[in-house]
Amino acid sequence: MLLVAGASGVGKSSVSYRLAAWFGAAITPVDDIQVAVKRVTTPEQMPMLHFFDNHREEYFAMDDVGKLEHIVSVSTELLPALEAVVANRLEEGRRVVLEGDFILPELATRQCFGEFANGGRVRGLVIYEDAEAQIVANYRAREGTQQLVRARASHTYSNWLRAEAERLGIPAVAARPWETVLERCIAAVS
Repeated sequence: MLLVAGASGVGKSSVSYRLAAWFGAAITPVDDIQVAVKRVTTPEQMPMLHFFDNHREEYFAMDDVGKLEHIVSVSTELLPALEAVVANRLEEGRRVVLEGDFILPELATRQCFGEFANGGRVRGLVIYEDAEAQIVANYRAREGTQQLVRARASHTYSNWLRAEAERLGIPAVAARPWETVLERCIAAVS
């Protein structure tokens, strides 16, 4: 099982689908899990997950550190759900790439997922983008709008994920150059 973390707009989803094809694995976007968990919980149960929808003005008033703390808090709230997904896949013994911006690098370092030992079966990878301007360009190409505030928050989170991966000994791979990112990711996790 491969956990591919990366901030929004860095290119992680594009790479993840290619990695899944290379390894003959299924792919599960964490965005799907996040949406499902949000649908079946309340703001009282998972306040950070529901925060943006209920407090947009407060979110946009946050500085870079506040926005970083928010995404890390949301990701932390989602850890139990992601741990359950990993445990289920370990029990089934099926290959899967789990990808998303709500994956914290620490998830790959767990010794156990429920009653199932990691035993080297779960690996982590962070895909990052050094240039905030590239994230702006990626959003513009993908969504057709200029999203400077979102790109800034994403770039800050990308830097944090990279540092956290390095601290935990998890491979971190630059999204560019695009032409070689697949090969570099395969080499990093092989």
